[in-house]
Amino acid sequence: MIRLLLADDQALVRGALAALLSLEPDLEVVAEVGRGDEVVEAARAHRPDVALLDVEMPGLDGLAATAALRAALPSCKVLVVTTFGRPGYLRRAMAAGASGFVVKDTPARQLADAVRRVAAGLRVVDPGLAAESLAAGDSPLTAREADVLRAARDGGTIADLAAALGLSEGTVRNHLSAAIGKTGARTRAEAVRLADASGWL
Repeated sequence: MIRLLLADDQALVRGALAALLSLEPDLEVVAEVGRGDEVVEAARAHRPDVALLDVEMPGLDGLAATAALRAALPSCKVLVVTTFGRPGYLRRAMAAGASGFVVKDTPARQLADAVRRVAAGLRVVDPGLAAESLAAGDSPLTAREADVLRAARDGGTIADLAAALGLSEGTVRNHLSAAIGKTGARTRAEAVRLADASGWL
């Protein structure tokens, strides 16, 4: 029996996944959580073999939760199951220690097969997304440029961003300017949108 933990902030999606996977004779859903910061605690309590994590969750996103879970329980494999099939997310998920990455519209039979393959120690990646990821390449943003764009998501002045990041206003302007240029955007808001869409933030 392969023991599963499901983490998705949408209760309906989480319930549907649990119902579908529980139909398989060799799969058992032992825990469900709706927040990324609940993943490690639930995994410690229920000892799943595979955790299926969504990317966008409150508390801790699925990519950070992947890294935390792999550090806390290396025996638990991670399969990222997300609506957001973005090349940058795929790269970041694999760098965080995920064994697989599939999109939520994957047919149930294929998802169950992906779970089995990940449990067996294999890597599973949506083929279309893998090709797109190779074509897109790595993020052109430095870590600090990505930090500044993340901080700029909610707007705010240069002074607000500088205070939030502990940087000088000139440094924030320089990082924003570089990020705008690297994303091919015309404005800060467009740079945030483009970087988000590429999975770089």
